[in-house]
Amino acid sequence: MPRHKGFADCLIPGRSRYTLVHLVQNWRVQKPAVSTKGGLVVSQNAVAARIGAEALGNGGNAVDAVLATAFALAALEPWNSGLGGMGFLVAELAGAANAEVVDFGPLSPRALDPRAYPLTGRVKSGLFTWPEVEGDRNIHGPLSFAVPSAVRGYALASERLGRLSWRDLVTPAARLAARGLPLDWFTTLKIAYAAADLRRYEESRRIYLADGLPPCAPPEGETPRRSLGRLAMTLERLAREGAEDFYKGEIAAAILADVGAAGGVLSAEDLALCEARIRAPLEVAYRGARLKTPAGMTAGGSFAQVLSALSPQHLGASPDARYFTALLAALQSVYARRLETEGEGEIGAQTSTTHITAVDREGGIAALTTTLLSTFGSRFVLPQTGILMNNGILWFDPRPGRPNSIAPNKRALTNICPVIGSREGRPFFAIGASGGRRILPAVLQIASFIVDFGMDAERAAHHPRVDYSGGEEILIDRRLAAETLAALERLPGARAVEHTVLPVRFACPNFIVRGQDGLNAGIADALSPSSGAAAEPSFEEVRQ
Repeated sequence: MPRHKGFADCLIPGRSRYTLVHLVQNWRVQKPAVSTKGGLVVSQNAVAARIGAEALGNGGNAVDAVLATAFALAALEPWNSGLGGMGFLVAELAGAANAEVVDFGPLSPRALDPRAYPLTGRVKSGLFTWPEVEGDRNIHGPLSFAVPSAVRGYALASERLGRLSWRDLVTPAARLAARGLPLDWFTTLKIAYAAADLRRYEESRRIYLADGLPPCAPPEGETPRRSLGRLAMTLERLAREGAEDFYKGEIAAAILADVGAAGGVLSAEDLALCEARIRAPLEVAYRGARLKTPAGMTAGGSFAQVLSALSPQHLGASPDARYFTALLAALQSVYARRLETEGEGEIGAQTSTTHITAVDREGGIAALTTTLLSTFGSRFVLPQTGILMNNGILWFDPRPGRPNSIAPNKRALTNICPVIGSREGRPFFAIGASGGRRILPAVLQIASFIVDFGMDAERAAHHPRVDYSGGEEILIDRRLAAETLAALERLPGARAVEHTVLPVRFACPNFIVRGQDGLNAGIADALSPSSGAAAEPSFEEVRQ
């Protein structure tokens, strides 16, 4: 049968001669790297990255840059992160003896009662493979809140590692919030995904669902904006009064009043005693590099185990079928141990994590991953502050007697994995990603592309990847070379898939590579529509 050129890409062998496969997109999507001798910021939102780059231009370092960007994201990408979230930061600044981690990971409230999460006897399909909880109260609403530790973590990072004032870090975000959320097509898509739960809560419904429907981006004209409630006022006060106000002052009082009125258990004690911690990173020696990532309740330990399995392998000159087979075997072994001994984690549904990477002109580098957990977190906006709260209780296993079971005042296992790579005592790349359990495979592969195969930023970002993140399924990017794709498709559970905006099948990484000549190259995930890199304003981009 004659076919148009390229049409075979839509056909696979089937019981008849061919089976037609529906492809979501018929294009090639690429995103250029930004290169500069100055500082650089990469984010899942390019406007927020420019806020971070301006912090560099105002004398800030890489830590200041990721913090300013994180605050900006609360106004530009509220479904992913914000004041109601948590996360981890790893930084290695110029002249520092060692990298440091700021741990502000999820902690459950002290008054949480595991009996408040009875099981229905069914299995919930979605972000986690947990048994279903009655009323999905661990997924959305006031009983899904973990302690919001992001502001505490940002404050500790600023005090310990930053240069700029707290006001300088927060004020740009307040201005962005005052302008309102841009209602483009991707915003429409994100709101529509969470609309069934956003409509349950009055303030969430008022902000995000005009007339009960997701706002639709207009086909022509300028992008409209929508108020984020009282978020701008909260950010203005936070900039003026400092982080303590969030945990012990007027912002804290407003948070607690709204949580109490909604029937939540987050308490004044939870806020007042909320702590972020400075910790030493987990360091892994790998082929002449030292890779540094948060230890503890993250994917850092699993990251180290996969690298250990890959170290003795002879990987060849480029990522081929042998390379990906070895990587998948290591991931399968590590995930089997992780899920058995540490508790289940996210599956491939949408998460609301975001990642920011920055380098400053002196060569200091920082990688921050911060999250609300699910898209729009708990779906619950606190009316008096405009803060969208996390649903961190979803990280816990609702079954009793498990390593990661729901319990009061307990830290949860996450899949966060920001990484800094150093060589000869000098950081030369940093990476992280959003995407739940798929973060680990993505970060591993790009780190390997850089270390094992010497790829530059653009090559590493655009090279097709595979994903194994637990369970029976292996996903293979159908853009891999034909011989590699054919070999990998023979693996049990493997199937070739598109790398698309939606459905999300691969994590969304961004990263920076610093050359020996001091040239910094940063690049964001091509399939994240708003993502981008921004150079420090006082330095020109270097065109290559």
